[in-house]
Amino acid sequence: MTKEKIAQEGELALLTPLQMGEADRATEASGIDGFGLMEAAGGAVAVAVGVRWLMRPVTVLCGPGNNGGDGFVAARLLESWGYRVELALLGDRARMRGDPALAAERWRGPVHAGEGFAFKDADLVVDALYGAGLSRDVDGAALACVDAINAVARSGRAVLSVDTPSGVDGATGRARGGAVQASASVTFFRLKPGHLLLPGLALCGRLVLADIGLSERALAAIAPKAFVNAPAIWRDAAPRRDAFAHKYTRGAALVVSGPAHRTGAARLAARAALRVGSGLVAIASPPDAVAVNSAHETAVMVAPFDGLAGFAALIADPRRNALLIGPGAGVGEATRGLVAAALTEPSAEPRAIVLDADALTSFAGDAAGLAALIAREGRATVITPHAGEFARLFRGRQEVLDQPSKLARARAAAAMLGAIVLLKGADTVVAAPDGRAAIGFDLPPTLATAGSGDVLAGVACGLLAQRMPAFEAAAAAAWLHGAAARALGPGLIAEDLPEALPGVLSALSA
Repeated sequence: MTKEKIAQEGELALLTPLQMGEADRATEASGIDGFGLMEAAGGAVAVAVGVRWLMRPVTVLCGPGNNGGDGFVAARLLESWGYRVELALLGDRARMRGDPALAAERWRGPVHAGEGFAFKDADLVVDALYGAGLSRDVDGAALACVDAINAVARSGRAVLSVDTPSGVDGATGRARGGAVQASASVTFFRLKPGHLLLPGLALCGRLVLADIGLSERALAAIAPKAFVNAPAIWRDAAPRRDAFAHKYTRGAALVVSGPAHRTGAARLAARAALRVGSGLVAIASPPDAVAVNSAHETAVMVAPFDGLAGFAALIADPRRNALLIGPGAGVGEATRGLVAAALTEPSAEPRAIVLDADALTSFAGDAAGLAALIAREGRATVITPHAGEFARLFRGRQEVLDQPSKLARARAAAAMLGAIVLLKGADTVVAAPDGRAAIGFDLPPTLATAGSGDVLAGVACGLLAQRMPAFEAAAAAAWLHGAAARALGPGLIAEDLPEALPGVLSALSA
């Protein structure tokens, strides 16, 4: 499934397994019986097989719960369509209850024991062992089944998982003891956070999202706060231009440079802020870096400053409404001082702040100190750490670090700091203090290159300069960053990313 398709169909909300249970119950309360939902889910699995693996021999491995019931339905339908189907069950068929038992009754073929089952005759294994709601680690016979399915995957044969690969926690993306490596996964109604959070993201394969008749009205009652990061969640807040626009109405971004031998990161960020639409961008340059920055820049201006007093004078200009500190800035008290000034010095107009890299590491183990500075003036603040910077900043804050997932850690950090947290990676999470969150989808591995994060911070700063709200600006920056990388393809380097932004923005506006 492409990100564009998800957005077009309005299917951006992410539901935890508990929230999916709420949706199931609301749907059943509206008059649709649970077995009807199971029939629809199993039918969606069978259709996914038919679309991708026409008339291949299929083995369906079922568990004793609802996920297994979906597997029984899929097996019955595939056999009725002429597929050669084997079915194995991990557990005692006589002990199955409710809708899964009814689905098992309607299967007329033999049921093999799942424990120790060999998948030697299958071109395709349908993994219907456990779904997204798995609440314990896989062990014993179940773990042996997971290992056997993964042996099928390693042999080059296909594995289609029902809901999530067995062993993947749908709420967190964690592998619980062991997990199936799927070629594709069919899930229902809405994606789960575990589909997008690592390692679940890497284990799910191609995602197929199926409509099985769950009530759309249930979504309003659930009021989810986590979403797939796609334009639909931030497009309405994106900058607009009209005939009265000029460079100052488009905002002025200021990016702090490091010393002469560490200026490249700030220049990358400044170029990105300019390319994403900020009307003016300047590099705040210490005296020893003025010459090197000036030699490299044309449209980006160079604003010299000397020490904290000089920096305070720069940011006193009310037109400078977005600041970025961190890329190449250096770790230590001097950078802490710049951050404190940016967050607390008076300003005639609202000022937004992006803190990245060295600005965050300068507060290692002192997240409370940073939170106190953010709270002083209540300025819109975005932090953009990678996993290592995040761990350093929140060292000793176990209420953040011990959360069960990247999504939960980002939310806890945002609430603790009073800032937007953009926690980078292949599963980039953007979280707000009020619990809103967006998880990246299909972020290219080509972004793993030196300077890529500096560009991302610059894009966020450029959008904030254009007065985009902080959560939406951070989510848009993460998406635009990924879209630029997809447009460039293999071989990209960080310098390429700002130059790809005009094409991405043009396509987005179209």
